[in-house]
Amino acid sequence: MEKKTALITGSTSGIGLAIAEAFAQKGFRIVFNGLEENGADIAAQLAQKHQIEFLFSGANMLSPAALRQMVQEATDRFGGVDVLINNAGIQHVAPVEAFPEEKWDAILGINLTAAFHLVKAVWPQMKTRRFGRIINIASAHGLFASEFKSAYVAAKHGLVGFTKTIALEGAPYGITANAICPGYVRTPLVEKQVFDQAQAHHLPEEEVIRKVILAKQAIKEFVPVAAIAELALFLASEHAATLTGAALPIDGGWSAQ
Repeated sequence: MEKKTALITGSTSGIGLAIAEAFAQKGFRIVFNGLEENGADIAAQLAQKHQIEFLFSGANMLSPAALRQMVQEATDRFGGVDVLINNAGIQHVAPVEAFPEEKWDAILGINLTAAFHLVKAVWPQMKTRRFGRIINIASAHGLFASEFKSAYVAAKHGLVGFTKTIALEGAPYGITANAICPGYVRTPLVEKQVFDQAQAHHLPEEEVIRKVILAKQAIKEFVPVAAIAELALFLASEHAATLTGAALPIDGGWSAQ
C-alpha cells in the first residue's frame, strides 16, 4: 500500500480530510482536492507531518475539464491513480416546490456527475494495470429518503446505483467499486443543518441534534470521521479484493429500522 496513490475529492475538510490523513499515515501518495482558500496549505502541512508525496488541486467538481486535468497531473507525477475516493458534496434543504433549480443542478453535478467524470478519467489506466479501488462516499440518504432533500437523496441514490454498475464492469479487471453510506457526521455541512433547524424549531442546538438530526439513528451519536476513514482504508486494501458493488451503511443503526 505504501507505493500507491489515492485521489480524494473534498479532502481539505471534514470527512475527506480525515480519509486523507488515514491514507497518509499508511504511506499513500495523496492527491488532495478542495476549494478552501488555504487548501494548498492544509495539504502541505498534512503531507509534511506524514512525510508523503502529494499534489494539491483546486479543481471545481462542476468542471469536467478541470477534473480530467487533475487526473492527468496525478498520472504525470505519480504514474497513475490507484484509489479514487469521490467524497466532495454539498447539500440544500427545501420543499420540492421551493427548491431552487440552480441548487438542484449543483447538487447533482458535485455529488454525482463529478464522480462519473473522474471514474471515466481513471478507468483506462486501472484496466491496464488490472488494479483499481473506487470508493464513493454516499450517505444513508443513498438508501433512504428524507423530506426536503430531493436533490441530495436523488444524487446519493444515483451514486449507489453508479457504484454497482462500475463494480460489474470493473470485475474482470481487478477494479472494485463500493459506496460508504454514513449516517450523520458532524461536518460543516451538518453544522449548518443543526443551526437552521434550531432556528426553525426554536430549540437549543443540542435538542435539535437529539430529537431531529439523529432521530432515525438507533445510536444517538454522530458517526466519527475516523470510522469512515478506516472503512475506506479497508476497501482500498488487498483484503477487500472480492468486496465490490456494496453500499455499506455506517449509520448508527438507521438502516436496521
